[in-house]
Amino acid sequence: MENKRKHLEFIQNIISRMAGNLFFLRGWTITLIGALLALFSKGNNANYIIGFLIVLTFIFWILDGYFLSQERLFRDLYNYVRKLKEEEIDFSMETSDYKKYKKNTLIFSMFSSTLLFFYLPLIGIALFILYFIK
Repeated sequence: MENKRKHLEFIQNIISRMAGNLFFLRGWTITLIGALLALFSKGNNANYIIGFLIVLTFIFWILDGYFLSQERLFRDLYNYVRKLKEEEIDFSMETSDYKKYKKNTLIFSMFSSTLLFFYLPLIGIALFILYFIK
């Protein structure tokens, strides 16, 4: 049972790291948007700053979706390994078998409810500000 426990710990560490990356990216997103809005308030090239803010938000959204899709792949691997018998444990970290599931794709992860509720309002606010400064 020791091999199985150790393999599950390895996978759980990766899942935890991916979840930490999600949290870290959202913190950077808020920080950079705050800095850009501070630049915007000074009135220097507001159109460029808001445009850059929208592009930056999309980039962070894609990265967040990527880390969420990776986390989901390793969750599926975890569920597979936990059902294995002790003698079948090979410490494989291969997740390619789980890429065929729709929920594990980058696009599906980007449009998950948790990411939509975070990034769509940010993009909406940026578009709203951009509309009113023109």
